[in-house]
Amino acid sequence: MKNRVLFVDDDPDQCELFAATLGREGFDVRTTTSAAEALTLVAAEAFDVVLTDIGMEEMSGLELCARILGDAPDTVVIVVTGVGTMETAIEAMRAGAFDFLTKPVDSELLALSVARATKHKRVTDEIKTLRESAGRGGPGALIGESPGMKRVYNLLGRVSASDATVLIQGETGTGKELIARAIHAQSRRESGPFVAINCAAVPPTLLESELFGHARGAFTDAKTSRQGLFVEASGGTLFLDEIGELPLEVQPKLLRALQERKVRPVGDSTEVSFDARLVVATHRDLESMVFEKRFREDLFYRINVVNIELPPLRDRGSDVLALATHFLDKFAKSSGKGPLSLSVQAAERLTAYDWPGNVRECENGMERAVALARFDHIVVEDLPEKIRGYRSERFVVAAEDTSDVVTIDELERRYLLHVLKLVGGNKSRAAQMLGLDRRTLYRKLDHYEEAAKNGGPSRG
Repeated sequence: MKNRVLFVDDDPDQCELFAATLGREGFDVRTTTSAAEALTLVAAEAFDVVLTDIGMEEMSGLELCARILGDAPDTVVIVVTGVGTMETAIEAMRAGAFDFLTKPVDSELLALSVARATKHKRVTDEIKTLRESAGRGGPGALIGESPGMKRVYNLLGRVSASDATVLIQGETGTGKELIARAIHAQSRRESGPFVAINCAAVPPTLLESELFGHARGAFTDAKTSRQGLFVEASGGTLFLDEIGELPLEVQPKLLRALQERKVRPVGDSTEVSFDARLVVATHRDLESMVFEKRFREDLFYRINVVNIELPPLRDRGSDVLALATHFLDKFAKSSGKGPLSLSVQAAERLTAYDWPGNVRECENGMERAVALARFDHIVVEDLPEKIRGYRSERFVVAAEDTSDVVTIDELERRYLLHVLKLVGGNKSRAAQMLGLDRRTLYRKLDHYEEAAKNGGPSRG
């Protein structure tokens, strides 16, 4: 949809000139030579930006600006004048104008000013909408209306009613445990226990005992018998986080437990039945691990009954601002501060950032911003330095001179690595995006690695 602009000037020639200039830049322009009609139009229609000349006989542009903002404070107004004095500029800013332009206005400067104003309006409207909806969403990752999250919500609603095993995949910090808890809360097992364990946080020697239990005397410190987490979670849900870190020697025992619905505690000769629904999660590419013989194929198919892939925050668009607003409310309340909003400049930095730490990084960043906030809104200076100084990386093919030219083979190597970086190292996803089968991608990557070690040319 085109951005709508209203231009007000009692000179018809100026109206025609501005309409033609902005029309060529893709704006939908309406003009009027009457300030009174401009007030009527703004009251009846939605405009992204209003440009007004200052020196009009019926009503000055400064008065028109003040009246528009008094009736519709979310409107963005730019004033235009033939007398570009500092005093006039100050008066325009006091009247609430977003920008101040001096005639004759350069066409590029005009288009740039209006583009900046429409972006400001869009971000301001978005922040306002998020503020009004704050508190209606769930925690953390369950906030957002991006297409990727809508797909997740759809799967949640469909899978929660069953007892099927669910594999949740996504980068670190995307909120995998929150999704697991949501599955449990929406299931028929909601009154039962939700038991969680991070497989990467427990030493391999103890993990088997944690999962399956142990008999008294099974090892040195086993002074009493203990039921494992599978039995403890009976009637509810067992969540195994970071299942990609599960030691190979434990994997066949987990597979047997899932097949038989029974576990054998360490050091015991009898099996114990359990009735727990299994939900697992990982940030690793399990299909690649299966191919590399680091994860059992039969176990992978056993746990991959329903797959939910959480999108990284950088792919979730305006969800970033929804999450930031949620966390601002959370930390402002816990710290005893009043409601805090995002400034437009801070919001722009948040949406430009690529969030390698995902939702968790957003939460930490907003906690810091609340702690440092000096006003009733968050400014750019309150944000972490990584976000303030972020510059997007781009993969550029074009070379400026012959010294930048590389071979086709080197270009392919760089591009493969670039795509891998984009998908967080997920080789299966990278192969799919590149139109390669996984074996070809592995072969190329192995070759490039070997060539780099030998310091010779690479031929993929």
